[in-house]
Amino acid sequence: MLIRFVISPCLALLAAATLAIAAPKNFGGTFTDIEDPNLPVDFNYQGEYEGEGLGAQVIALDKGAFQTVLYPGGLPGAGWDGKNKILLEGKLEGKAVVLHAAKGKKRYLGNSPNEFSATKQFPPNGHKEYSGVISGGKLEGKTEKGKAFSLTKANRVSPTMGKKSPKGGIVLFDGSSKEEWQGGRVDEKTKLLNTDGSDISTKRKFNDYLMHIEFLLPYRPAARGQGRGNSGFYHVDHYEMQILDSFGLEGLNNECGGIYSQKASDVNGCFPPLSWQTYDVDFKNARSKNGKKTANAILTARLNSILIHNGYEIPGKTGGSRADPEGTPGPIKLQGHGNPLQFRNIWILEK
Repeated sequence: MLIRFVISPCLALLAAATLAIAAPKNFGGTFTDIEDPNLPVDFNYQGEYEGEGLGAQVIALDKGAFQTVLYPGGLPGAGWDGKNKILLEGKLEGKAVVLHAAKGKKRYLGNSPNEFSATKQFPPNGHKEYSGVISGGKLEGKTEKGKAFSLTKANRVSPTMGKKSPKGGIVLFDGSSKEEWQGGRVDEKTKLLNTDGSDISTKRKFNDYLMHIEFLLPYRPAARGQGRGNSGFYHVDHYEMQILDSFGLEGLNNECGGIYSQKASDVNGCFPPLSWQTYDVDFKNARSKNGKKTANAILTARLNSILIHNGYEIPGKTGGSRADPEGTPGPIKLQGHGNPLQFRNIWILEK
């Protein structure tokens, strides 16, 4: 005997909404877990390499294609001279990535690996005819004069990773619940706060504070620019500091660490995708009187403990912020922007 159950349209919609909240979304071509057995083999070669007087950031461009940025002096925030870069490009051949000096017609973040440049100016200042091979966790190469160099794969960890809230601070997320947040999802297995592509914000409003947050960017080798895990860290929901996989790039105002559309990072402190990263921010809200702003908001920020903004006066609101006037308390917002972002260990100390 066939038994039929009839569910009212309202109940059906409620059930669908409940499932949408409870279950993570599927993002094609995106990897959010370093333990994922389906990670492309390219992931094992991308990342940072360092040696005496030289650093390298290897960017995966999908299907075995790579571009490598060499930094005289060391990695960004760890010895780089801040001026010169050398670009190498190449492909995975067997179990090694073979690299040669980047040549030809390039443009910043070009879609195809052949036209991709990690620098706005190509060739960049200091570009030389270097070459190299990546294999077994090492980048072995030669300079334009034939001098050999050897770099070893590095796994930098921010010194403030895991830092606990100071006395008097408010723990906004420690993995136990999302009670402090509107929206978002806590993964029961990983105990991480997920945006699942939608904005989430604190229930409380803030004014002046010190804040610590840890985030993980997805690995999207086929994507370019804003397609690589675009998100934002909004202070009082007025001023966006960008969250984005900008590993190896310039660190512009629309890239990781930038005050969106207003100020680039002093140094691009972005680590490779699927690396846990930290923001540590000292924020003073704008001041107003009788509804009129009398002083700009001021922000000092470190990305992975690298100073990227030092006492910067933010001239005005950035896009996507709340409508209330500057100088009013507001929530902390973590932008979804249709991307899967993960967060942990979030706390704030009001001043």
